[in-house]
Amino acid sequence: MGSYLNTGFSDFEFSLNSEIYIDKSEVISLLNRFVNTRQRYICISRPRRFGKSFTAEMLSAYYSKGVDSSFLFDNLKIAKSDSYRNHLNKYNTIFIDMQQFLSNADKDVSKMLSNLESEIKNELRALFPEQEIAEDRKLNQILSDIYSRETEAFGKSNGFVFIIDEWDCIMREKQTDAEGIKLYLDYLRALFKDRSYVSLAYMTGILPIKKYGTHSALNMFREFSMTEPGEYAPFVGFTEEDVKELCIQFNADFYSMKKWYDGYIFDNDLHLYNPNSVVESLLRKKFLSYWSQTETFESLSRYIDLNMSGLRDDIVSLIAGNEIAVNSATFHNDMTTFNNKDDVLTLLIHLGYLAINPESNLKGVDNDKVFAVHIPNDEIRKEFKNITKDNQNYPGIYALIDQSLDLLENIWSMNNEKVAQAFDLAHQDHTSILKYNDENSLSCVISLALYLGTVDTYTVHRELPAGKGFADMVYLPKVGIDKPALLVELKYDKTAETAIDQIKKKNYGRIFRDYTGDVLLVGINYDKDTKEHQCKIERMQKL
Repeated sequence: MGSYLNTGFSDFEFSLNSEIYIDKSEVISLLNRFVNTRQRYICISRPRRFGKSFTAEMLSAYYSKGVDSSFLFDNLKIAKSDSYRNHLNKYNTIFIDMQQFLSNADKDVSKMLSNLESEIKNELRALFPEQEIAEDRKLNQILSDIYSRETEAFGKSNGFVFIIDEWDCIMREKQTDAEGIKLYLDYLRALFKDRSYVSLAYMTGILPIKKYGTHSALNMFREFSMTEPGEYAPFVGFTEEDVKELCIQFNADFYSMKKWYDGYIFDNDLHLYNPNSVVESLLRKKFLSYWSQTETFESLSRYIDLNMSGLRDDIVSLIAGNEIAVNSATFHNDMTTFNNKDDVLTLLIHLGYLAINPESNLKGVDNDKVFAVHIPNDEIRKEFKNITKDNQNYPGIYALIDQSLDLLENIWSMNNEKVAQAFDLAHQDHTSILKYNDENSLSCVISLALYLGTVDTYTVHRELPAGKGFADMVYLPKVGIDKPALLVELKYDKTAETAIDQIKKKNYGRIFRDYTGDVLLVGINYDKDTKEHQCKIERMQKL
């Protein structure tokens, strides 16, 4: 076994021996369909600590020639696939951890590529002693020679499987080195594109690969990212079923696990959890934020501080628990080219700080590049809170949030005057955050004002289909919480009574027809002339 060529199964065996192991081997059957086909180039991008490297190690153990790893796979799900034996340990497999090569080359891209060529050539010489491998001959030429010779000698060749982990580390760590990035992309293009010796090329990283400026050197790859995960979605990350089983095994509270680490939702109601966070919480027996241990944590502050028009308002709205619309069409898939706030927010999706809600109905939007996004869970929300708490670009957000517990008590006691005063104070103190101009901006500040008091008490639903329309905000008590549900209707430059009347006329209360607890109807209006709020709270009559 080599360090890069046919690395064997030891790394994957460590994973199998771990106290927590989730079988994701079925992804192999998906990849086997594309071996030696036009579709043999696959790139899967996910945030940090989502299990990308584990998958790469598993693939190396499966495809690597010169070893027998069947004893590791025979009891896994892949063993039930018809393609299992056809490809097991049949390919000379080149495994490259690009991050390791970059670090060893002192982050010099040219030196990194030179080292990579030299190391792999040395291992090829040992494996193919009959093949002349000159030092001045490029790796792609040498691999072509080997493939041609084997085909001529044996009538066919299984070719090579390439597995590249952290493929995008150059784009992340050498962000301003345009020449180095171009050199790297051109190298990968020469290594892979239209090469008969490539039986399968699998790359994984954080960033998608389609665009770096106008350079599209790797357009032969099919991408599966956080915005378009495709059929690979369940296989990189823990599914909800995985987490439920682990919670039973470790006697952990699934509800708390979901609150802390859920939130990445894909088509067909597939929920994904960050594996690292789930594993750490189970082994440490604590629900905490483990996200700050990743390198992307340090970048969050830099990106949300960018002077993009409307970006700060969107970040505030997200912290308040709202969803916002993001158009990913102009994103260049790098960490430096930002033409608008949507580019920044799209990057935060790929970094895992924001998550798409595929079930959201974006009114008037017919564009598959526009997504409704939110902060996915308490773990990530905590990181936003830590970064914005003392940030001069986000003044006073958490002073406002700290007032929300008293505000919630006043809503429960149906004190209209004090609730209205609280919103007046919040608006006066935080006009630098958002300016009212419609019910949407009113909703954001109301959400912020209620945020801390409701985050542990209620599940919030916005624009919830109800009766003959959509209720602005519905707060449903979480399991075990003995508090009334809240149905909040907002009005801009009308009256609080108008808000309550709309709830009744459009029969929003029907959504509670099977609900046995108390429900409070909360109407809030902002008068643009007096710049004051009015509030009217009623207890809903049982249907």
